[in-house]
Amino acid sequence: MLENLLKDKKGLIFGVANKRSIAWAIAQACSRAGARLAFTYQGEKLKEKVEELTRTLPGEPLLLPCDVTRDEEVKEVFDRLRETFSTLDFLVHSIAFANREDLEGQFINTSRAGYLLAQEISSYSLTLLAREAAPLMASGGSILTMTYLGGERVVPGYNVMGVAKAALESSVRYLANDLGPMGIRVNAISAGPINTLAARGISGFTNILAHVAEKAPLRRNVEIEEVAHTALFLASPLSSGITGEVIYVDCGFHLLGL
Repeated sequence: MLENLLKDKKGLIFGVANKRSIAWAIAQACSRAGARLAFTYQGEKLKEKVEELTRTLPGEPLLLPCDVTRDEEVKEVFDRLRETFSTLDFLVHSIAFANREDLEGQFINTSRAGYLLAQEISSYSLTLLAREAAPLMASGGSILTMTYLGGERVVPGYNVMGVAKAALESSVRYLANDLGPMGIRVNAISAGPINTLAARGISGFTNILAHVAEKAPLRRNVEIEEVAHTALFLASPLSSGITGEVIYVDCGFHLLGL
């Protein structure tokens, strides 16, 4: 059944950086389920890596440059998508960034520029992409993004990114309300800690992995494939009645008070 879950569906995926990216695990799951995919990459530095990965998927995926801080590049992506795909069924937003210095020390020392940059890339970009994607989802669709418990509770070292994730989660709810009448669902996955390139920029990340594995109700860390399967569910018609939600895929760690 999973092989045909997204048969004839078209998806656009933002955030693949390398083979360890959550976005790449999601892409593989959606591809196996029959989806036709398009990808973006940020800058020539990442193009070769993303191109190498996408060549392993069937159907010659579309690969487009996109810096979400540049409106003209975002518009070009959706213009090309309109020409090639005509319609869009789902969008995966797996983009986040903060300056390394703003992930060290205390949050109170976050610079103005660093705060605005983290918000622009990690939060506002979802709203921008949803606005561009909506006209291509005339028959409804699914938009999903990635968040983390640090947007709800204090996680040492997460700092400005936690504040950006809080804004992202609020954006999910407002976008779900705006786009619901069009049949477009907007949801977030709050994944437990996963050893990705982005996560390694968080101070003390190895300690976080060990703590979650010890304390989570399932007594382990989440696997990246488990996050990908949840994304597949949210992209598919199986989740047709779910919108505006943050779904935790963290082995139950978010339940704990201590």
